[in-house]
Amino acid sequence: MSWQPGADPILGDKKSCDLIDTVIVPRVQDLGGFQVRRALPSKQRQMVGPFIFFDHAGPAELITGKGIDVRPHPHIGLATVTYLFDGEMRHLDSLGNEQAIVPGDVNWMTAGKGIAHSERSPPAERQKRSRLFGLQSWVALPENAEEIDPGFFHHNQSDLPVLEEDGIDVRLNADAKIPISGDHEERGLYILDGEIDVAGESFEAGQLLVFRPGDEITVKGRQLSRLMLLGGEPMDGPRHIWWNFVSSSKERIEQAKEDWIQKRFDIVPGDEEEFTPLPS
Repeated sequence: MSWQPGADPILGDKKSCDLIDTVIVPRVQDLGGFQVRRALPSKQRQMVGPFIFFDHAGPAELITGKGIDVRPHPHIGLATVTYLFDGEMRHLDSLGNEQAIVPGDVNWMTAGKGIAHSERSPPAERQKRSRLFGLQSWVALPENAEEIDPGFFHHNQSDLPVLEEDGIDVRLNADAKIPISGDHEERGLYILDGEIDVAGESFEAGQLLVFRPGDEITVKGRQLSRLMLLGGEPMDGPRHIWWNFVSSSKERIEQAKEDWIQKRFDIVPGDEEEFTPLPS
């Protein structure tokens, strides 16, 4: 997916509990018929672990004849992780991969030294009223892996591990609890829908909670809720992000800009007619 930076909202004066370092309310963008909530990067926080970009798309109703069209665009220095709860998208990339993105599957695209791809609603989805609801995040690559060869990996829902215990599954049931270990230095939790409790304080859908290091945390569902946990070790240095490019080097980003202008990126087979210009 492609992005443009925008102004962050001004948070209210609601205080988070002592376990929480930052509460991020995503800024909302209208992408022509559906809304995207962007939690990362933000003024409060650029990354949580290696996660440098976090988009929550929908849920949206798409009328008959309409669909999502993210034209071919480039990436470097990152990996995209796409997960849908509802709807379907078609992924095409410059490696020649074509893949239907459907609910429950995980699509991991490593940009490395450079890849171009597009994401569009397939024809069958455009012939009916359809829905779109999902997440896409970008994971910044370690400095020693920023220039690796690009790759694409699709994981079917049936191949993914599932944890189901005491009301915990894809959703957190009301009054069910999930522990969050303090082993990872940087940890975040995004609330897709529902409402949760952390140390007696309530948090609603559309918030990214970033926890303080080291504390053991228990999250309780106040109602049926759906969550995503993210984080890991801090990155091995600062990262620069401009449009769809992430790098530890400003010069590398300038090179990527010129490479896209001069059409040095490989084309996307099956989607060669359109081109996303470099932002001015």
